[in-house]
Amino acid sequence: MSRLLDGGPSVLRPSRTSPGGSRQTFLPACLTLLLGVMLAVGTLTAPAHAVGRGGGSWTVHQPREQRDGVTAVVRLDAADGTVTLAARKGATTVLEPAPVGLVTADADLTSDLRLASRHTRRVTEHYTMTTGKQLRRTVRATETRFSFRGRGGARLDLLVRVSDDGMAYRYVLPGEGEVTVEREASAFRLPGSARAWLTPYTPNYERLYAPATAAGAADGSYAYPSLFQVGDTYALLTESDVDGRYDASRLVHEEGSGEYAVRLADASVTSTGPLATPWRTAVIGDLATVTESTLVDDLAPASRIEDTSWIRPGKVAWSWLDGFAAAQRSLAVQQRFVDYSAAHGWPYTLVDDGWKTTDWMPELIDYARERGVGVLLWVHYSDLDTEAERAEFLPRVKKWGAAGLKIDFMDSDSQERFRWYDDILRDTAREKLLVNFHGATLPKGIQRTWPHVMTLEAVYGAEQGNVPADGLTTLPYTRNAVGSMDYTPMAFQFGTRTVSDAAELALSVVYESGFQNFAGSVNAYRERPELERFLEQVPTVWDESRLLSGRPGEGAAFARRHDDRWFLGSVASGPAGTQDVALDFLGGGRWLAEVVRDGGDGGGLVRERHVVTRRDTLKVPVVEDGGFAGVVCRAVPGRDTCDRPVTRLPLTSLTAGPARTEADPGASVGVTGRFAVEDAGPATEVRLSLRAPEGWTVRGDDPAAAELPVGRDLSGDWTVSVPQDVGHGGHELVVSAEYRAPGRPGTGVLRVERTVRVFVSPPGVDYVSDLPFTTERNGWGPVERDLSNGERDPADGGPLSIRGTEYDKGLGVHAASEVVVELGGGYRRFTAAVGVDDEVGGKGSVSFEVLADGRAAAVTEVLDGTDEVRRIDLDVTGVQRLTLRVTDGGDGVDSDHADWADARLMT
Repeated sequence: MSRLLDGGPSVLRPSRTSPGGSRQTFLPACLTLLLGVMLAVGTLTAPAHAVGRGGGSWTVHQPREQRDGVTAVVRLDAADGTVTLAARKGATTVLEPAPVGLVTADADLTSDLRLASRHTRRVTEHYTMTTGKQLRRTVRATETRFSFRGRGGARLDLLVRVSDDGMAYRYVLPGEGEVTVEREASAFRLPGSARAWLTPYTPNYERLYAPATAAGAADGSYAYPSLFQVGDTYALLTESDVDGRYDASRLVHEEGSGEYAVRLADASVTSTGPLATPWRTAVIGDLATVTESTLVDDLAPASRIEDTSWIRPGKVAWSWLDGFAAAQRSLAVQQRFVDYSAAHGWPYTLVDDGWKTTDWMPELIDYARERGVGVLLWVHYSDLDTEAERAEFLPRVKKWGAAGLKIDFMDSDSQERFRWYDDILRDTAREKLLVNFHGATLPKGIQRTWPHVMTLEAVYGAEQGNVPADGLTTLPYTRNAVGSMDYTPMAFQFGTRTVSDAAELALSVVYESGFQNFAGSVNAYRERPELERFLEQVPTVWDESRLLSGRPGEGAAFARRHDDRWFLGSVASGPAGTQDVALDFLGGGRWLAEVVRDGGDGGGLVRERHVVTRRDTLKVPVVEDGGFAGVVCRAVPGRDTCDRPVTRLPLTSLTAGPARTEADPGASVGVTGRFAVEDAGPATEVRLSLRAPEGWTVRGDDPAAAELPVGRDLSGDWTVSVPQDVGHGGHELVVSAEYRAPGRPGTGVLRVERTVRVFVSPPGVDYVSDLPFTTERNGWGPVERDLSNGERDPADGGPLSIRGTEYDKGLGVHAASEVVVELGGGYRRFTAAVGVDDEVGGKGSVSFEVLADGRAAAVTEVLDGTDEVRRIDLDVTGVQRLTLRVTDGGDGVDSDHADWADARLMT
């Protein structure tokens, strides 16, 4: 029976009465079949006395046992009752015997263990993903449950699962009631000389990978996934099936040792039993196995969403790296990115941090819906960390029509945070909101269980602006091998370029992500037409993925199939040369291959066409730190491209000027408008108009055109008279363009508007923002006039806004700041509304000081982003010099964006 459970070559052997006897006794065939079925479904159990109490060693094989297959070896030491686990690939010991076991508040289950029973079953599952390197999955594994008893009869079950692509184990504490795990003895042990690619642990997993050896790596904590090479075999270490029952872990290493111990995020974990811990997981095989493995998802629970028809991955236009928070506060900028998505068949645009200080989001979502584009919204984790906040926010944005959320800054692997993940995933699924996690944990099978999770960050990505080529070429074998990775490629306008344009384009294939958040500016895309064309075609989910060539830190070339087309992507770190691409992954017959590569002498991207078969090898010239992208389809008569039709709307632009102006009562203001078709035209039935407040007079014609092709524009000029009795303050003139998109049935009249802001000043008032500064200093970027502080460049701030009220006039500054103006004794009063600008979302802490001729005239208490506006009203009669100062509130300058709103001097 022991041999039977070990999975030996025979299930049952015939017995003879004697070597020379003629009578043979065989078990009936039906009983043999029954025992085989019992073994297959895991109903055979070996009692402790059948396998012995004094120690032993047992092997778990992959389902299709073969000489070079994966095996796990569990050993119980007879002397001290400790248990170790090792893993082999063929004859190579990849993971040396390392301790297993755990300690609870009630029992030490790391030693003095004895085997009570052993239970083996075959695991076969089929499931379908909404994201990933392979949509349709089949799981085949062998799983053995080792039931151990410790001191006092405490029970610990060790589940070991082995499949063709690796090995995993977990603990089960089968008792009822509350259980507290204080630590695990779990570890992975590598040969000391094994090569390693490791990244230091942080809870957001945003550090670069670096090469080392298993023993030579420095003391410290390392994040999953960690990659090791033993001979010709690789082991990628990580974990799967982590939720609020437990917490996540990391690897802790001491230099000189090949052992990497599993360390929990919390000091202890408490759950209600029976408790199954996460799977300690090792993908084992060659690099193709590592990159193509679905083991992490295979170990995760099945989908908790029955109807996934609403879940739609896709390409996303993301504007953050083209203007940061200022771009997110601008309706015009966000409409521009919506228009770009609509012009190129991208299904989404993402509005990041900053939009919540505005009131136009429902308008933008309606604008995008008319153009067939979904809007994704950034939100801070702390805005959704209570049930009440989720119950208010999620239905509200869903009612607006938002397609999904990018949730940021979780920054924890604790059990508490994983319980929050359980809650937010349940609640967003209920509202049918797609999810992208940033500042987040690593994928640990979450996309199988919650298929509306499109991607996760957990990477030192393009936002850093300086990811080196060897870092880019390590990620396919490490971070991206375990789940979707939101690297945000295509940020040509940002940071330091470390790879060529073609290599950057290739990341759309090399990196897998259900949402590909492309981070380029519209201008950067339009300067690269071959890149635009390829990005229109490339999907974000795959039926099949193949690693063609490469090594960590040196290069990665992939072929990924979607329906009947293969997409190619290659990125390399190193000198220029020729990339050889074997095409043996193709089927029989002739194929058309289109390759986009870097042209010579900085000539931009070029496209080349080849007719090939599976016996051919593509030879692609690549530049230093370069690469290429490509698409392959069946070659049929008359086909000269693999491109498929893309649904487009015209890419248009509307400008109105001046954006801001000032006027006196009874004066006139000139306004211009220009509507242009930049791409994917024409636009038809185009009309420009201007709308003014009641009582204002508009002179000028509203121009119209039956059709505007690409490259043409329509302009209008109007003169607007300001009434004599107009109220003081800001007033809006609205330039509007209406047009239709031919060839888009069901699309009605499209409209876009731009605003001219006219500020009417009261008599006898000078605004500080209109006066020259004697001196100025600012903690971040320049002092802004009539705008919030923004970023480093002049005039890059948004509207001045304190607690939801916008102000036309004032100064936007950042602590520590000081502005000095000369009054010359010519003013009677100084007034201002002061506070922290809404653009920092409730953060920041500052104090405002006013000095009159060097003497303190007013000082506020420390104000933060949640405080209401404070009013300053001072008599400045005879004052020669006025100083406006902002200090940091005593806790540093983070987010200290301060507004001197409506700062005015009265004569």
